[in-house]
Amino acid sequence: MKVAKKYQNALLSLTAIVALWLVWIAAYYIVRNDYVLPSFWDAFAEMGRILADASFWRAFWNTFLRTLWAFLASMALGIAMAVCSHLTAGLRVFFAPVISVVRTVPTMAVILMLLLWTTPSMVPVIVSALVLFPAVYAAALAALDEVGENYGELTRAFRVPLMRRIGKMYLPLAAPVMLKQAGGIFSLGLKVVISGEVLASTYRSLGGMMQDAQMYLNMPRLMALTLLVLFMGFVLEGVCYFAYRLIVRWRT
Repeated sequence: MKVAKKYQNALLSLTAIVALWLVWIAAYYIVRNDYVLPSFWDAFAEMGRILADASFWRAFWNTFLRTLWAFLASMALGIAMAVCSHLTAGLRVFFAPVISVVRTVPTMAVILMLLLWTTPSMVPVIVSALVLFPAVYAAALAALDEVGENYGELTRAFRVPLMRRIGKMYLPLAAPVMLKQAGGIFSLGLKVVISGEVLASTYRSLGGMMQDAQMYLNMPRLMALTLLVLFMGFVLEGVCYFAYRLIVRWRT
């Protein structure tokens, strides 16, 4: 039954992708303006040329590393604050308005301020970490609260030391939930990093390549870069999902 449902979900996902592809082709023939919407085949051919270009891979790795640093920083800070909030009710109340401010502050304003204080290569990392941090904090706190409801009274009854509870119970039990969310958070970080690179005019980056394509009205190249970023996001989410499934299978 589970296998049949898995194949059904895969078929539905493939159908959605084909539907989007058909919408693109239909929209191209309706608009008939390559400066507004390029054809799929032009974008596909441009994608091949991009993949054969060494400068693309330098930009790719620069953007990926920025996303990775932002992801790791937001994970470390978000999980640390979530642990503190879970263990201390006062800190949970104290952190609540801080999280709200970070979540609602305009990204554009942050980028403009950071451009005065740091370099264009650092701006996307900091902005992405600030955007990801509230999502990591909320996911980690929900996972820790769920663990606490199931095992909190038991550990208190046996007087398990605090650091042992954190290292041996809370974090390991919350890890699968966090890993399940990690793919979406990483993909969001990639999107924010590329947006920051465009606005900060970051050199040798995917955002910089997109900005150049838009400046010279090279719409097939811009669409090809967009498709490559989408594919990169799908791969990252898939890797995190399979890692989550392996951990769940290993625990059971």
